Amino acid sequence: MKTGTTTVGIVAKDCIILAADKRATAGHFIAGKRVNKVLKVTDKMGITTAGSVSDIQLLVKLIKAELSLRKLRTGRPNTVKEAANLLAGIVYGKIRNFSAIPGIVHFVFGGFDDEGATLYDIYPDGSISVVDDFIASGSGGSFAFGVFDSQYKKDMTQEQAVVLAVKAVNSALQRDSASGDGIDVVVINKDGVKNVFTKELFIKVEK
Repeated sequence: MKTGTTTVGIVAKDCIILAADKRATAGHFIAGKRVNKVLKVTDKMGITTAGSVSDIQLLVKLIKAELSLRKLRTGRPNTVKEAANLLAGIVYGKIRNFSAIPGIVHFVFGGFDDEGATLYDIYPDGSISVVDDFIASGSGGSFAFGVFDSQYKKDMTQEQAVVLAVKAVNSALQRDSASGDGIDVVVINKDGVKNVFTKELFIKVEK
């Protein structure tokens, strides 16, 4: 999907790594240079976002609210599988509604629960699949996949996976004009969701 961004997810040993660039585009115009595309959904779940900004904002608010209500009704924390499938259902309903401006969003959803660390790919048509190793989305995704295919190893440590995530997103920053301006990396493990790396890369013009 040519959504004008680069986001990635990696399954590492006992954790999930989510990362993304910081550029927002409107056609050929760079609309933002400090955009956070890796968002916290619950204490132990996070998501990367690619696509139409208005749809992303609405769907993220909806899934947060639905998960909070579900937790109150059931009296227990939501599992990652339940949360991911709920979001996929919302995305499916959104894309099937007729609109003059179709909502196109691609989410990479990761979390940690009693079953361990799990990563899901939620495609713009509402389909969902479990990711066993790595995933990338957006216009720079193909460049990230090239890095993953050559350097990913099963049961990578958190530190190794963070370095790989930075390399993957950076490869897209070098070649994809719709990706740029920085990198955010988030780790999700038994301790929760934590931002472990943030770097802005755009050039500041001195007055």
